[in-house]
Amino acid sequence: MVKLKHIFLAAGLCLVMACKKEAKNDASFDNRSISATDYPSSVTSLPVTTVSGDITTNTTWDAGHVWELSGIVTIRSGATLTINAGTFIKATVNNPNAQNGVLVIAQGGKINAVGTATSPIVFTSRYLLDGNNSTTGRPGDFGGVILLGKARVNVGGKLIEGLTNDPKFYYGGTDDADNSGAMQFVRIEFAGFVLTTNVAVNALTFGGVGNGTVIDHIQASYGLDDGFEFFGGTVSPKYLISFANADDQFDFINGYTGTIQYAIAAADAYSTHSYAGSSFVSDSNGIESDNNYPAEDATFSLAPKTHPTLSNFDVVGTQTATLTPSITSPGFKWAFRNRRGAEFTINNSLFTGYPSGIVSDVDADASLSTLTKVSVHGFTAATSVLGTGAFVSSGLITSTSAAADKWGMSQPFYNSGVVNFATGLGVTKGAITAWGTAALPATAPAWAIASWAKFTF
Repeated sequence: MVKLKHIFLAAGLCLVMACKKEAKNDASFDNRSISATDYPSSVTSLPVTTVSGDITTNTTWDAGHVWELSGIVTIRSGATLTINAGTFIKATVNNPNAQNGVLVIAQGGKINAVGTATSPIVFTSRYLLDGNNSTTGRPGDFGGVILLGKARVNVGGKLIEGLTNDPKFYYGGTDDADNSGAMQFVRIEFAGFVLTTNVAVNALTFGGVGNGTVIDHIQASYGLDDGFEFFGGTVSPKYLISFANADDQFDFINGYTGTIQYAIAAADAYSTHSYAGSSFVSDSNGIESDNNYPAEDATFSLAPKTHPTLSNFDVVGTQTATLTPSITSPGFKWAFRNRRGAEFTINNSLFTGYPSGIVSDVDADASLSTLTKVSVHGFTAATSVLGTGAFVSSGLITSTSAAADKWGMSQPFYNSGVVNFATGLGVTKGAITAWGTAALPATAPAWAIASWAKFTF
């Protein structure tokens, strides 16, 4: 049996993740790879109910149906969509010229999507629910999930990225405690839609979402664009996995000031933005953070400033030397790219496996960003300040030595193995070099040994 354990030790909390995919045949949190066979017949044989347009009254989607989204389905102000544990949602056949299978929670609307570890709510490709094992899921088969709230953004009210101009798709306000509902134990896979260049629907998007919203145990896998993107707001999720998404695993902009605890960002070298033959201009980062777009303010000084607080984060890229099939010019960029006036606070976290580590661009003052008990390993440049100031650091450990290469991925998260929160959140199809304390610098302090993520077979 192959096991892949991921251990977080912080503030007295220990999460041990292990499971065996072969032992499961239900609709639990086992992830489906791009080449995976269908979900069980108990799911694929369910009756399908198609939904379209606006939902204006309280509505429940039960697990006795597969719910099929046609176009953009919007939960309007005053309405709550309840999705029961174990429910599967897919999209109709895509129109290549329009968004399809996108679920939008508009300002004033709410979502109550609460799954469990053994019975999560799954947004997935229709090809994994068609009863035909010869068809496979691909990024973009499902549109994505978008939450729009009334919390502050630094450009005022704004149209959410990836959707056409309509007043119901605007977000932002003055209520940082705004409540858009709850999402717990939810997986979103094979999502995404590219409207125009660099304007796309992500797996899970937050626009001005307030900290009254409950978000935890969410996995975004194999998305066509970003895994999670936060446009302003104060929502503060816990237990997130962003896995093998084509662009950034996490993206922050427009004054996001929330806190995210316990998260994994794991890249796949074969995703579209990283592949040498891709038509995209690659800019794939583990985390990308901007205060605002240049067209919004060329001085990048809009307030509130983008300043995420990230604790117990693991950002894992992949080395390329041993990939099969080989990739001669992968498009990975930075483990964390901080730019355009953004700031950050990072605690108890690990960054590894990208060509460059934590980089603060010339247009961001690094002295406004804090690194506490952060480990950055296996890079040509572990940490780099291209602009003014210097990182405020306490216990920062970096290494660019050859020995630290074992902190990089030996191959993409594409083979056998499992990463799994004890509570059920899983990433399957992963294989990495065994990591142990021997890879740590000889002077590593006790906190580093205790809090670093360790992956072992």
